[in-house]
Amino acid sequence: MRIILKILGILVLIVIVFIAGVLIYLFTALPKKEPPVQTKVEATPARIARGDYLARHVTVCLHCHSDRNLDFFAEPSIPGTEGQGHAMFSKPQKGLGVVYAPNITPYALSGWSDGEIMRAVTSGITKNGDPLFPIMPYDVYSNLNQEDLYSVVVFVRRLKPITNDLPKTKLDFPLNLIVRLMPAPAKAHEKEERDPGHYLVSIAGCMSCHTQDQNGKALPGMTFAGGKTIGPAQSANITPDEETGIGKWTKQDFIAAFKKWQDPSLQKVTVSEGLNTPMPWIEFSGMREEDLAAIYDYLRTVPPVHNAVKRFSKPSL
Repeated sequence: MRIILKILGILVLIVIVFIAGVLIYLFTALPKKEPPVQTKVEATPARIARGDYLARHVTVCLHCHSDRNLDFFAEPSIPGTEGQGHAMFSKPQKGLGVVYAPNITPYALSGWSDGEIMRAVTSGITKNGDPLFPIMPYDVYSNLNQEDLYSVVVFVRRLKPITNDLPKTKLDFPLNLIVRLMPAPAKAHEKEERDPGHYLVSIAGCMSCHTQDQNGKALPGMTFAGGKTIGPAQSANITPDEETGIGKWTKQDFIAAFKKWQDPSLQKVTVSEGLNTPMPWIEFSGMREEDLAAIYDYLRTVPPVHNAVKRFSKPSL
């Protein structure tokens, strides 16, 4: 009996040592990271203008990193809170924890180098080497070409400093370990793609929301077909399918669907029972018509997918 207990004790010890080794590896060797690039981005007039346009209306950085009015449709940002951070999930979510979009104004990032900001934006790794929760779409922003990435850094540097100290994101087990496996070195993009619509779709994250996934991987044959559940809503089918997608939409229909949200009266449409949309219509409404046209042209080239999506009815697209 003593021999059996001794063997069991040794086995338990081996398991404990193994688990300890795995945890040490996860918290010391991961996420795998490359040193931030050593560069100082010059704030040229062109980068100032481009960064303001991208961050406000294409990559919509401020939609998550500002306080938002949750009572209005599309949750518009509250003026004066630009970049101060926002509680994405301030109450514990089952299996998730609590998630905060951090303060990205110079108050919080004054000690960060430009290279560290770029690494966070495109690789999901903080100044201290910790992983960002992928609600921050760094995999999307890794598609930014170098000049646009520089422009985003310039935009962040020029935000008004706001003193707002938020709690740190705290993830539940085992997600707090899984998230350490997610960051990856950013891609290298020197120039914009030849197809401007494809490029804009890739940096605006259209596919992320409009494609169903399973365990984080897009379902084959469902690209841009919608039906992904995000909060109380399901994303729309934006393939050129004529019955369930946007196949019957003209280019002007597509542009108008975005531009109508520039109407101040539509920016204060109240919602009930939490039936809101994650689609940042108000921010996207500021996108240039030529860019919206390019996105439309690109979406007309993707395979049509017949996928009827039932979304809540009010207010809707």
